[in-house]
Parts: sequence; structure tokens; C-alpha cells
Amino acid sequence: MTTAPRTYETTSASLGALAAERATGALSSERGVIYLSAGRVVHVESAFTPDVGILLTGSGAVAPDGWWEAVDRAGAQHLVGRRLVDSGRLAAGALELCHLGALFDAAYFVLAHDGPVRRFRPGAAHWLGVVRPVSVDTVVRESTRRRELLHRIWPEPDIDLVPLARVSDAGSADLPLRRSRTLAQVDGVRTAAEIAAALACRTYHTLVELRRLAADGLVVPAPHSPAPAEPSGGRYAVAGDDPDTALLRRLRDALEAL
Repeated sequence: MTTAPRTYETTSASLGALAAERATGALSSERGVIYLSAGRVVHVESAFTPDVGILLTGSGAVAPDGWWEAVDRAGAQHLVGRRLVDSGRLAAGALELCHLGALFDAAYFVLAHDGPVRRFRPGAAHWLGVVRPVSVDTVVRESTRRRELLHRIWPEPDIDLVPLARVSDAGSADLPLRRSRTLAQVDGVRTAAEIAAALACRTYHTLVELRRLAADGLVVPAPHSPAPAEPSGGRYAVAGDDPDTALLRRLRDALEAL
């Protein structure tokens, strides 16, 4: 059995050790959970990014009823992805693209704040199932690339985490379409993750547009924004709560709110 990482180890250091051991299980950190199978990353969850279900249903790729039918029938067997494909609700390629997008989006948040791990649950599997495993080195390298690119656009990372507001005279007439749509969702309350969910868009693409808007002086942290932290009631806040169960509750609530 793989030994649980010591609490003072960083997430990236723990990932490297688990990859070398070809470990299978779930590594929990302050900002998310990374699922491994035989030392490779099969999924990443973060409260700061929309999950696969929100992306698929929000974009219209899968109807909400079809999504929950797959969760109800195959979630306990960790085969939700296979159920979606086998039932004809989603093409295998579309699932793979959505899954990889969600994986790298969540990994950016988990690894950008490379703090100590909380625990490692040997043998734990994600309810979506294995779609396309990715090496730990690839995940870490891509997260670093994204962090560096976003820093070049606008160097203040708090824009990724806190509620955002438009400046009083911010207009969208001369902006590219995607940036204009993003700006329209900035209301002084929503965070980048909530804006991405509202647009059914990958978080990283939303972050790029928000940082460009910040660089143009059109978007700022909302007045009295709290310091960046795990969202209140976040799915990983209670150590005794199974992250899979908590995630499904939050995901159902989010889908019902759309």
C-alpha cells in the first residue's frame, strides 16, 4: 500500500513520488483533488473550476437528464464517462476533449498554489472513470506554462480567485467577441470560475480574457473582495466528507441553478 504523503510535502513533490511508485488513489490539497491510476493523472477536481458535468450540460453537448442518468447508473462503478458514450449521448472524442480541458484547468489552480497536501487515499477512483491518463510531468509542465503565460498578460494572480467588477466606464463595443462576452458576465459578485460556468467555457480561456481585460483597465477585483482562499463550504473543507459525494452534491446544485 502506498504511504500517505507527509503533511508538509508540496503537492508537486507528492505527485512526483506517487508517479514513481505507480500509485493509484486520490491526492487532496488545499485547492483540489488529483486522481491517479498507476502513477498517471486521470482526473483533477477543484472548487475554482467548473466540472465536466457543468461544461457538458451548459454547452448543450449533453442534456442534464442524460448526464444525471449516467451518474445515477454508473457513478458507483466509476464509469460515468463510458455510460455517456455507450448510451450514445456523447461521442468518445468529445468526452476526451472536455475531460482533458477540465483536468488541465483544475490542475492549474491546484499547482499554482503548491502548498502542503492534506491526505492521500490509496485505491480511490474518480466517478467519471478513466478517459485519457496524462503523465504527472505533462500536468506539471502544462500548469507551469499556463501560469507563466497568464503572468505575462497581467501579473496579479488574485484576479483568478476573487469576485470581479467592471470599471465604471468599461465598454465592450471594440472588444473581440469572446472578451466582450466575458466582460458582460463581470458583475461585482462572480469569480472567474463562476463566469466560466455561466459561459460553459473552460476556465483557462476565461482567465486569459479576464487578465487581458484587467491589463486594459476594464476589470478590477470587486470592492471589499475577500482574500483568495478555498470557497466557503468548499467541497474539500470537511476532512471526513468523501470528496466524490460532496462534489456530486455541489455539481447537482450548480446544474439546477443554470
